[in-house]
Amino acid sequence: QVQFVESGGGLVQPGGSLRLSCAASGNLLLINAMGWYRQAPGKQRELVAFITRGGLTNYGDSVKGRFTISRDNAKTTVFLEMNSLKPEDTAVYYCYLSQTGYYSMDYGGEGTLVTVSS
Repeated sequence: QVQFVESGGGLVQPGGSLRLSCAASGNLLLINAMGWYRQAPGKQRELVAFITRGGLTNYGDSVKGRFTISRDNAKTTVFLEMNSLKPEDTAVYYCYLSQTGYYSMDYGGEGTLVTVSS
């Protein structure tokens, strides 16, 4: 099993910034990728970003150029730097770990709420 500690969500004004963190623990023998999905009320879950074991990154089209994913040297904590936030970024952000690919949420966190509003 894998456990996550997510933090950094909250309320921010449009144009502002937030930094999410996700620390994974437990069975971490195989990590192909770690990243974030998000889900807004009434909408489908969408990929935000992931970082692969080799350090490659990928972003959803709606966040490219505004969000940056990174990780610590141990490769068990990922960070999501979110800039130029828009109201449409409001969602619950879920950290995930994939052992079988890059997009599959083999393990996921409880989620942290990000609200962008004036």
